[in-house]
Amino acid sequence: MSYSFEYIDIILLAMIAGFIFLRLRGILGKKTGFEEDVESSFAHEPPPIKTATDINAKTFDDNAKKDFIKGAKIAYETIITNFANGKLKEIKSLLDKNVYQQFEEAIKDRENKEYLSETTFIGINTAEVKEHQQNKNMLEVTVEFVSEIISCVKDKDNKIVSGDPEKIKKVLDTWKFSKDSKSSNPNWLLIDTQA
Repeated sequence: MSYSFEYIDIILLAMIAGFIFLRLRGILGKKTGFEEDVESSFAHEPPPIKTATDINAKTFDDNAKKDFIKGAKIAYETIITNFANGKLKEIKSLLDKNVYQQFEEAIKDRENKEYLSETTFIGINTAEVKEHQQNKNMLEVTVEFVSEIISCVKDKDNKIVSGDPEKIKKVLDTWKFSKDSKSSNPNWLLIDTQA
């Protein structure tokens, strides 16, 4: 008779474990294998170049633009969120040395003032290629992003220095990406930002 209670206990524990597993899976989701990685999604082959002086409409066609914009959007969100969190190492492979140094100085300045940046990236409304050209071996593409972000900076006493933690702000950024067409590295680098 006591053996039946042990089986019931095992069945109850298995049911509880199953319930917890299903709840966690529902909350956290499951890995499908189709998650995008910024390293692989922004590593595109350069568009075919017919002349050494410029990229014209035929060489940077709609398909090349769509592929580039897809990667640029992922890079934009990744760079914005990691910069806000002070995690430059996460995005070093996406930044030109000069841009990296500018970001590093801005983060050090924020840390010296004991400021805390709180940023919530809502999404990108539009991303559009504004200019594309080739300077010698360097391909350069300028993209205009319109995004929505909640952003504020607080001091060490948790008082708001700038921004608003309750308000969604529309942000217009113009970023320039560059890639050496003769390099084996397929990654584009952010070389300039204008807000």
